Amino acid sequence: MEATALIVLIVIVLFVAVVLFKAIMVVPQAQAAVIERLGKFKAVAPPGLNFLVPFLDKVRARIDLREQVVSFPPQPVITQDNLTVSIDTVVYFQVTDSRAAVYEISNYIVGVEQLTTTTLRNLVGGMSLEETLTSRDQINQQLRGVLDEATGRWGIRVARVELKAIDPPPSIQDSMEKQMRADREKRAMILNAEGDRESAIKKAEGQKQSQILAAEGAKQAAILSAEAERQSRILRAQGERAARYLQAQGQAKAIEKVFAAIKAGRPTPEVLAYQYLQTLPQMAQGDANKVWLVPSDYGKALEGFARSLGKQDGDGVFRYEPPEETTEPPHLDEDEVASWFDTSTDPEVAEAVRAAEAVARKEVEGPMTTPGSGPVPPAVAKTLKGDPSEAQKVLGEKPDNEAQQPPNPPRPPASGGGPQGGPPPGYSQP
Repeated sequence: MEATALIVLIVIVLFVAVVLFKAIMVVPQAQAAVIERLGKFKAVAPPGLNFLVPFLDKVRARIDLREQVVSFPPQPVITQDNLTVSIDTVVYFQVTDSRAAVYEISNYIVGVEQLTTTTLRNLVGGMSLEETLTSRDQINQQLRGVLDEATGRWGIRVARVELKAIDPPPSIQDSMEKQMRADREKRAMILNAEGDRESAIKKAEGQKQSQILAAEGAKQAAILSAEAERQSRILRAQGERAARYLQAQGQAKAIEKVFAAIKAGRPTPEVLAYQYLQTLPQMAQGDANKVWLVPSDYGKALEGFARSLGKQDGDGVFRYEPPEETTEPPHLDEDEVASWFDTSTDPEVAEAVRAAEAVARKEVEGPMTTPGSGPVPPAVAKTLKGDPSEAQKVLGEKPDNEAQQPPNPPRPPASGGGPQGGPPPGYSQP
């Protein structure tokens, strides 16, 4: 009896445990359970702890309430231009009504897949291949609208539909690759031609600018060379004029000294003949002088010269007698020739040359640098003709009354002229 009682007790405990196990149900978060009682829908168990009637209530299905992602296999679709393409689709959906998802359709995933395939064929069948490849956003929006409307009574909300891949036939892919390659080669040739054109334009502009600068430099060089040649000729002429004047003045002084010494020495015809004979070897030193003849009447000529200039004394010799009244040598106009020895540079000429040099060194503006390029300004051209004030305004220099005058160069010592080789009497330093 005791063994039977023990068995009955164990059976009762097991039955109670089974009843308790079937009476308690825990539903995880983001899930829902559809409960049926005696085969009829009773309720949808929310997440958490739920109590059931043992042996009467039954869980029909557990539904995942999270958004689900389903990728369907490639589907062959014929386009409007009779080309078959394979399209992979991805559908994002979420169950909003667990009861409708269980009782309104047997398998909502298969239903979404079939509905996506049929809708996709309808949409792509009205497009060409190029439109299909370039209208993904439009196809996605239309697919989502059709699927969301059809699956609403199934308790499903379609969030997004994406075309994962559109694969045309291999022959079409080869043709498209050739077309794209031809387009790329065409664009490359166009870009190369554009580059060559731009390069040619830039080279032409550079050559033009170089020729302009070379011409401008040659022009300025010619201007400066002409100005330098003019100044050189003027200075050379002034120097030659002054040198000739000093040489003539020195010769005059030498002749005056010699003549005065001769008069003071009262020479006789014998002395003059002796001096003449001393100069004959010097006259014969030339390479072209081969034969010299002394005239026979040379003594008579000297005797007549002595008779005309001298007076016979007691011993019968004619001696030179200076005149009683002496006249002063002619006065030279030293004030008139004083400017001949001025070697200082004319300030106006120096300013004009400096303005021309500044213009020559100035960078010529052009299309490659800054706007405003052009020939030499009129003010500078006017300056080169002899108006230094305009060049000073153009170059931003001070006027002549404020500018420092260039110092006078040292004057070289003159040969002849006044005493000790200096300038002639009456000459003053400017």
